[in-house]
Amino acid sequence: MYFQQPFERWNMPELRQKILVLHLHTPDLNSHVVAWSAYDGTGKETHTTGDSDKPPYNSVVDAMKDGWRVIQFPQQFPAYPGMEYHTSYLRFEYILEKMEEIND
Repeated sequence: MYFQQPFERWNMPELRQKILVLHLHTPDLNSHVVAWSAYDGTGKETHTTGDSDKPPYNSVVDAMKDGWRVIQFPQQFPAYPGMEYHTSYLRFEYILEKMEEIND
């Protein structure tokens, strides 16, 4: 016999994802942040390029202490001989997420 009562929504909170992209000086998680981006899926905050001169955290470890979870680490590639001091893209990019409850 099948369960015949209508499905009742469980009393679970609705969660939305926040994303924080931190570019570090070195691959060390304690290294200082040199660039960052933030994206808020909760709709509570809006961020844009250059909206702050100070990073939200000094390092990835500081963000982790505040509840952010690291979901992507940068790939490590050795420098080609003779290219150690050339400017290029920001290599040490870490992507973090935090799930926050929303109140609708």
